Amino acid sequence: MLPDAVRTQLADELARAEDERVAVSPLVDRYPDIDVVDAYEIQLLNIQRRLRSGSKVVGHKVGLSSKAMQQMMGVDEPDYGHLLAEMAVFEDVPVETSRHLLPRVEVEVGFVLGADLPGEDCTEADVLAATVAYAPAIELIDSRIKDWRIGLADTISDNASSAGYVLGKERVAPGDIDITAIDAVLTRNDEVVAEGRSDAVLGDPLIAVAWLARKVASFGVRLKAGDIVLPGSCTRAIDARAGDTFHAEFTGLGSVRLNFA
Repeated sequence: MLPDAVRTQLADELARAEDERVAVSPLVDRYPDIDVVDAYEIQLLNIQRRLRSGSKVVGHKVGLSSKAMQQMMGVDEPDYGHLLAEMAVFEDVPVETSRHLLPRVEVEVGFVLGADLPGEDCTEADVLAATVAYAPAIELIDSRIKDWRIGLADTISDNASSAGYVLGKERVAPGDIDITAIDAVLTRNDEVVAEGRSDAVLGDPLIAVAWLARKVASFGVRLKAGDIVLPGSCTRAIDARAGDTFHAEFTGLGSVRLNFA
């Protein structure tokens, strides 16, 4: 467990790294005793800083939601980060690549909540009942940790490596599609670079969202009507370069595009 002063120092470092686009060395190398509680508190310090500056939380994202990623990180549960209003990017507005360090994209089935979720006792049935629609999504991720050399505490502290998200235009009601059987294909500049299926997310993305609702409740947070939830990627993350055009196609769910200037 780190002293409060060190948590504040590390939060300041990460905020400055994002603002100035100069990455910092891994936190876990410099502070081997840093733990998950430290990391979430560091994340919250920077979220609170942005809320004081006028930002708004519009949802959450789940990371490390595949068994392969959990095994790589040596953990047995996912992690999470906040989605803020200014993190929204758009299909018809190219992302300024220079605003990021080493951006990557991930393909996800987004959830749009139409009702508040319970907290500590949230179930998959609760998530299904509260979800008004699924949406095709691409998450833009980036790391303020140098060269993506991240441990678990690094990525959690860094808001789960979040940088942005875009939703496609389509909305599909949960009763109209099997959330565990949505195939996804990602192309970069018309070349297929990744393929996956929605059940790569813990076997069922509903499990990831229910886990998230229970997890954030321990920090006094609830998932609310209108929130966007990204439950985790169907595919591996793909590097984004200046001039790249990405297009993700989902069976039964439509598509979403993201361009990089």
